[in-house]
Amino acid sequence: MENKEINYSNGELTVTWKPALCIHAGVCVKTLPQVYRPTEKPWVKIENATTNELIEQVKKCPSGALSYSMNKK
Repeated sequence: MENKEINYSNGELTVTWKPALCIHAGVCVKTLPQVYRPTEKPWVKIENATTNELIEQVKKCPSGALSYSMNKK
């Protein structure tokens, strides 16, 4: 299994997606459809939500494929 990670940042926060862990439950798409757009490339448009909205959504990811970290200022 590949350990690939893809990072998306809004300057304040970085969301990391680990495709190998993703179970495609769709929680991300259902919670923030303006951010997670699986038919588009790139499929994550992090700028379409606030930092707090992103944090709350990432916490709901059932597989742990999505995680976040706050960027240093």
